[in-house]
Amino acid sequence: GTISMSSENVRLEFKNHIAIVTLDRPDKRNALNEQMFSSLEAYIKEIETNRPRALVLTGAGDKAFCAGFDVHPDNPMNNHMLQAAAKKDTALALKSIGRIRAVADVLLSLPVPIIAAVNGLAFGGGAEIAVRCDLRVMDPRAVICFSETRLGLMPDFGGTPSLVRLVGPSIAADLILTARKVSAREALDLKLVNRVSAPGKAFEEAFALAKTIAANGPRAVRAALEVIRKSLDLPLEKALALELDRAAILVASGEFIYGVSAFLEKKPPEFPE
Repeated sequence: GTISMSSENVRLEFKNHIAIVTLDRPDKRNALNEQMFSSLEAYIKEIETNRPRALVLTGAGDKAFCAGFDVHPDNPMNNHMLQAAAKKDTALALKSIGRIRAVADVLLSLPVPIIAAVNGLAFGGGAEIAVRCDLRVMDPRAVICFSETRLGLMPDFGGTPSLVRLVGPSIAADLILTARKVSAREALDLKLVNRVSAPGKAFEEAFALAKTIAANGPRAVRAALEVIRKSLDLPLEKALALELDRAAILVASGEFIYGVSAFLEKKPPEFPE
């Protein structure tokens, strides 16, 4: 079934076992403002309650995934930044960017595979959100750009360490320090994205990927995802131990009984929640 919620500039839908979060401010290229962060905060609780098997994050329209943080004067969040600059007040700066960062941290560490459908331009914070997802599908006409240094800012949605983990420090330096635009073709070559969709089909292809994941054992997917996310931060021995531990818990849950019996009966598995 489909459940939908929409608030000022963000939509949340649940289709079967898949959550869809749409940044919905196409006239502003889905740039993020105060209301959108508040909506996302509220939606995080809904997503946690519904425990979807996959989550697709995308932008409304066909021009933009997300143009990042809205730097226009009507976004009240900018006042704090301007005040911090006027007073040379690091603590105030930390407070104003920390709130945004906290929402990104919680949303992007939900224990569910998160797929970015980069349906159009992803600039600044939009590029950062995309690289913090687990998987990325990109429209062939879309552009990714870590544009912050051009404005005298730097990534602060968590994009720097995420990009370094994804493509390594040298390519991350190339993209962040130049603030240059990256085409879909180059993004694929750099392994910055997983796949490039047919034109206009980034969301459809990301949703198909989510459906493939959602058909697999939900406990298996969550456990594997946890090991995937933690592996780079652990020494090999610890990562191997974590995998063994999570695999044992998974076997004891009995989820595999549904998968194996469906396999033996040559029919698609139906895993319980």
